[in-house]
Amino acid sequence: MPLEGITKPVRLNTAMSREKQVLREYISQNKLKLTEQRELILEAFLSTKGHVSAEELYQVVCKQNPMIGLATVYRTLNLLCECGLAQQRQFGDGQTRYELVQAHHDHLICTKCRKIIEFENEAIETLQEQIAKEHGFMLQTHKHELYGLCSDCQPAEREDFVIY
Repeated sequence: MPLEGITKPVRLNTAMSREKQVLREYISQNKLKLTEQRELILEAFLSTKGHVSAEELYQVVCKQNPMIGLATVYRTLNLLCECGLAQQRQFGDGQTRYELVQAHHDHLICTKCRKIIEFENEAIETLQEQIAKEHGFMLQTHKHELYGLCSDCQPAEREDFVIY
């Protein structure tokens, strides 16, 4: 998958970002060290758009510091998940991807090119809550993923094309 949306990490200015503060507090509470490598990986992660694999992030950070290993990227991504900054996602291709925790959204995933489109729809959210209520279910969280073909991958004659 191409490194779409991944830009060169930009050093954060003297004002500490909220994310860096969250990581710093988590690391301190767990008696770990905030290393330059972890900071660089955080900055690279924050500069990505969308969903990034550890391998894709590793390619970015390696350009800034070739001494960082893939295992360090994996461990740091796990730290980011543990402290609530990142979320692991699986989109059916066998590869774990990570995204910045932000406002709730859902996903459209192309089964051909693996493109991931994020969307928000209040009507869907309301309907899910209504269904949960009708079944006496206390909804805590959910993942809504729709799999199909994006507009670029659909066949020319779309009228007769339906997959069930």
